[in-house]
Amino acid sequence: MDLKEMRLVSTEELKTKLANTRQEFMNLRFQMVTGQLTDTSRLRQVRHQIAQFETVLRERELKAGKEGA
Repeated sequence: MDLKEMRLVSTEELKTKLANTRQEFMNLRFQMVTGQLTDTSRLRQVRHQIAQFETVLRERELKAGKEGA
């Protein structure tokens, strides 16, 4: 999912996807520590996705604050 698609999704769905992605990241970290992770580039991809979700959520938060003022 790229940023354009993320911006079209509802806030609640974004929060759900963010929670799921964070869970996936935690699982990948455990696999890394135990030596079970074969595709280490996946860690970077998941971190990047988390940052994108947080960016879109923050944009919406700022936009809502600006409209309220």
